[in-house]
Amino acid sequence: MMDSKVLFKERFKGHLKETMRYFQYILNGHIAIAILFLIGAGAVFYQQFLAELPDHFPTDWIVSLIFSLVALYNPIQNLLKEADLVFLLPAEKRLTSYFNYTLWYSFLTQLYLVVLVAAILAPLYQASYPNQSYLSLVFILIIFKGWHFLLNWWMLRIRNRAIHWRDKPIRYFIQLIIFYSFINGYLLISGLAMLVLFGFVFYGYYFSHQYALAWDQLIEKDQQRMQSFYRLASMFTDVPHFKATIKKRRLLVKWITQKISFEQKYTYHFLYRITFIRSADYFGLYFRLTIIASLLLAYFNHIIMVLCLVLLFLFLTGVQLMPLWYHHRTNVWEDIYPVKQADRQRAMIKLIEQLLVGQLLVFAPVLWITSDGWQAILTVLLGSVFIIGFGRIYVVGKINP
Repeated sequence: MMDSKVLFKERFKGHLKETMRYFQYILNGHIAIAILFLIGAGAVFYQQFLAELPDHFPTDWIVSLIFSLVALYNPIQNLLKEADLVFLLPAEKRLTSYFNYTLWYSFLTQLYLVVLVAAILAPLYQASYPNQSYLSLVFILIIFKGWHFLLNWWMLRIRNRAIHWRDKPIRYFIQLIIFYSFINGYLLISGLAMLVLFGFVFYGYYFSHQYALAWDQLIEKDQQRMQSFYRLASMFTDVPHFKATIKKRRLLVKWITQKISFEQKYTYHFLYRITFIRSADYFGLYFRLTIIASLLLAYFNHIIMVLCLVLLFLFLTGVQLMPLWYHHRTNVWEDIYPVKQADRQRAMIKLIEQLLVGQLLVFAPVLWITSDGWQAILTVLLGSVFIIGFGRIYVVGKINP
C-alpha cells in the first residue's frame, strides 16, 4: 500500500538536499559580498528617495501594481518526475494527501516573497499614508494570494491555452482594482471587485473539477522550474541535470564573428563568441547586469559610490562570464581538435575583456549625462585598468590552461 506521507517526505528531502547543495555554490564569498553591497547601496538610494518624496507621488498605483503581481505569482512545485507518469498515475486516487502536502509546501515557500515585498514597500507606504494601517493591506495580500494559488492549481487541469491567456490578465486587472480602491478608501468598489474575483474562484473550482488531473502538464511545469534553478546554478558549478537552451540569433552571430580570421588559432575566438550570443544564460545575464548598473549609475552622483558600482558590476559580469571556459567540456571535439591551449586561453581572456569594455562604454555616456564629465572620464580610466587586471591576472588564475 502506497503511503502518501512517506512519499512526500522522501521527495521533499531529496529536493531540499539538491537545492541546498547548489545554493552553497551560488552564495559563495564573492556573490555574498556583492549582494551585501547592493543591499547597502539600495538602502542609501531608498532613504534619499523617501527624503525627497514628492507630494503627489503615485504610491497607491505602485503598491497596487506590485501587490497584484505578488498575489498572482504562485508557482506550484509538486516534486514530480517523468517516471511518475507511468508508475504513480494508476495510484492517483490514493495520492490526494501527497498533493495536499506539496500544495502547502508551495504556498508556504512563496510567503517569503510577500514578506520581502511588504518590507521593501513599507517605508514608502508609511511616508505617503502615515494614518493608514499597512498590516491590514499585507493581510489582504496574503488572503488574495491564497485565492489565486488555489485557482492556479485548479486551472492546471484545463489544457486550453486560450483560457489561460485570458484568465490571468483579467484576474490581475480585478486584483489591481481591489488594492487601489482599498488604499484610497473606495470600499464599495473594492467590495464589488472582490465579489467578482470570488466568482472567478468559484467558477474555476466548478469548471476545473470536470477534468482529470493533467499529469503531463504538472511534470512539465516542475521540470521547467527546476531547469530555471539549474540554469542559475550552472553559472557557478557543474550541473549534470541542466539542459541549456540555444537561440540562433543569426544577425548578432554574423555581426560578432564576421571579422574573425579563418585560421586555426582563432577557432576558440569564433566558438566562444557564438556560444555567448546563442546561449540565453550568458547573453541575457550580460544584458540584464548592464541595464541594472546603468539605472543605478543614472541616480548616484557621488564619485566614490559611482566608482564602487562600476567596479562591482564589471567584476560581477566578468565572474558570470568565466563559466564559458567550461561550457563545451563534454564535447569530445575539444580534446581531439589540434588547437593549442594557449590560443584557447587568449580567446577566453580577449572575449571577457571586450565584453567588459563594451559594458564600460555603455556606462560612460550615462555618467556623462547625469554627472560631471570628469567623473565619466575618471570612471572610464579606472574601469579600463580594472578590466586589464581582471583579464590578465584574475581570469588567468581561475581558468585551467
